[in-house]
Amino acid sequence: MKPSAPLYHALCAHLQKQRVSLHTPGHKHAHPIFPQDLSALDLTELPDTDSLFEAEGAILAAERETAQVLGVARTLFSAGGCTLCIQAMLRLASMGGKRNVIAGRVLHRSAVHTMALLGLTPVWVMPRADAGPGLPGRVHPQDVRQALLEHPDAACVYVTSPDYFGVLADIAGIAKACQEYHVPLLVDNAHGAHLFFTSQPHPITQGAAMTACSAHKTLPVLTGGAWLNLAGDLFLPAAKDAMALFGSTSPSYPVMASLDLCTGWLHQYATTAYPRLEGQVRQILERAVQLGFGIPQGPCDPTRISLYTPPIGLTGEQTAQYLRQSGIEPEYADASYVVMIPTPCNSPQDFERLEDALQNLPRHPALPETSCVLPPLPPTVLSVREAVLHPGVELPIAQAVGKTAACAACPCPPGVPVVMPGEKITPSAAEFLLAYGFSRVKVLQ
Repeated sequence: MKPSAPLYHALCAHLQKQRVSLHTPGHKHAHPIFPQDLSALDLTELPDTDSLFEAEGAILAAERETAQVLGVARTLFSAGGCTLCIQAMLRLASMGGKRNVIAGRVLHRSAVHTMALLGLTPVWVMPRADAGPGLPGRVHPQDVRQALLEHPDAACVYVTSPDYFGVLADIAGIAKACQEYHVPLLVDNAHGAHLFFTSQPHPITQGAAMTACSAHKTLPVLTGGAWLNLAGDLFLPAAKDAMALFGSTSPSYPVMASLDLCTGWLHQYATTAYPRLEGQVRQILERAVQLGFGIPQGPCDPTRISLYTPPIGLTGEQTAQYLRQSGIEPEYADASYVVMIPTPCNSPQDFERLEDALQNLPRHPALPETSCVLPPLPPTVLSVREAVLHPGVELPIAQAVGKTAACAACPCPPGVPVVMPGEKITPSAAEFLLAYGFSRVKVLQ
């Protein structure tokens, strides 16, 4: 049978639909800073092309230029996405031998897997549901301070801000608590690389020691391009080695080149592009509220569009389907929300098309408000490492009660793991998962 290149043709077919891209990557598929033939840049480590994890030539120069534009002490490139930056941050923070990590329960699975690989023990801080229905809310400084009081030997504090819906934590307040206990603050800022240039500040300007920034999500960068940003020199000597521990020895040069080219674009255009984008998003959100949608409450990413759909009688998935029929592809949809990620690479016509589509959505009687009251934290039976590396088997939820989870079970919303690897699946956790559509869960054999 002759190979038919099904993935290639699926990608081509999707592009032919010519939908407005309100999802990652941030370049929206046709950014002028990219050379026409990126494959020509697909090189390898040569005497004059430098090497990512031993950078001393062109890559080092590019990283230093980026740090200067961002206004940080040091920026390191990643062609392995934000995941590599998260892995490196946790490695750097735990090199002194401390094993406890005070972590917000809103976190990406890459952090969980890294804790397993490094043998770290999470000390959970739960978010407070202060962002509106169906959302996890924010980790608060008072709760971080209490966790530090109880675990003063923690290697670091690890939080996510902004979250997937654009909700921002009080990073300045959390950083102050960390400084009182001389513990570094690590921020998964995957969805906030652009915050250097918006009215809401970037975490590293608010006291974070390190941030993992997924540049490709919101900036003109190829997928996989990310930054590890350092606020000072403390972790710099070991930073490249920490990235090399997890990173591929064959990083993509086109991805790294796109990070380099993005730096020039940011230097020239960011100070005008992002205020304009904020104005466009503000107009969409104001119109959405007039039409009956809900939006997250409190401090949020001013460029993220997250719409709570039950008030207009539609689920997020139904709303997304109507948007696709109108030629718009959102980033994400679930039972209660539709999420869109516009960037300066979207045209004014894209926003007009979105506003028209929202205006023309069908209206129905309001659906019940989504509850995000989580069950109590389950008891821990095994370490994250033991659970992740142990053989597991999928079982129906009813049969899994009383057993130990082998992976995270995370309904979205609210975006907080109900059970983590190594935790016991309680009746209340099982009931919550069933209510959010989970039918099976992976447990230890």
